[in-house]
Amino acid sequence: MTSSAAPVKVDIWSDVACPWCYIGKRRLETALAQPGAPAVEIEYHSFELSPDTPVDFEGSEIDFLAHHKGMAPAQVEQMLGQMTQLAAAEGLEYHFDTLRHTKTLLAHELLHHAKAHGLQVEMKERLLRAYFTESQHVGHVDELVELATEVGLDADETRAALTDHRYSDDVAADIAQARALGINGVPFFVLDGKYGVSGAQSPETFSAVLERVVAERTDAGREPETSGVA
Repeated sequence: MTSSAAPVKVDIWSDVACPWCYIGKRRLETALAQPGAPAVEIEYHSFELSPDTPVDFEGSEIDFLAHHKGMAPAQVEQMLGQMTQLAAAEGLEYHFDTLRHTKTLLAHELLHHAKAHGLQVEMKERLLRAYFTESQHVGHVDELVELATEVGLDADETRAALTDHRYSDDVAADIAQARALGINGVPFFVLDGKYGVSGAQSPETFSAVLERVVAERTDAGREPETSGVA
């Protein structure tokens, strides 16, 4: 494949508080690590699963989901146990017992700030790990600034962006676009601007769609380059 061709664009609607989104991220990465996989350019888009969540939710994840989904606590506990096992199969460590549930709007603003500085993919990974593995609070400015500096963002600039809600319109635009596309759940992936993949599908499913994109580009005389995330 040619090295000068444009990478495949992958747009991902996702929420920091979505356990399936982290799993889906890993499965996509597994597909991209396969020999011959095309290079991609990933862009994350905002989606709030529970926009009415308070920043400082008092209670456990079981409490939140039992109320939000109308399920019995025992059912929720069983569901989270299964989710923990699924995450472990992808090399992820989830700790729902100590997870600090919060509103993710500010985290989405941070992701747009990171995007403006070419660090969105790194910021997304750091936020997901902080939330699901490290039980950190991702709804407060101070904690988000600390996480931002870990991926190379300037602390003062990040704090100003979050305090001023500089990217609130961008978050709203992402959510409006999701609504216009009929996206009502995440993760949702759009590959090459036209192929939608809903949910945390298997690496094989992602590979199949990527192969289709490559085949179409080859037929059109514009082969994508191989390997990696742009």
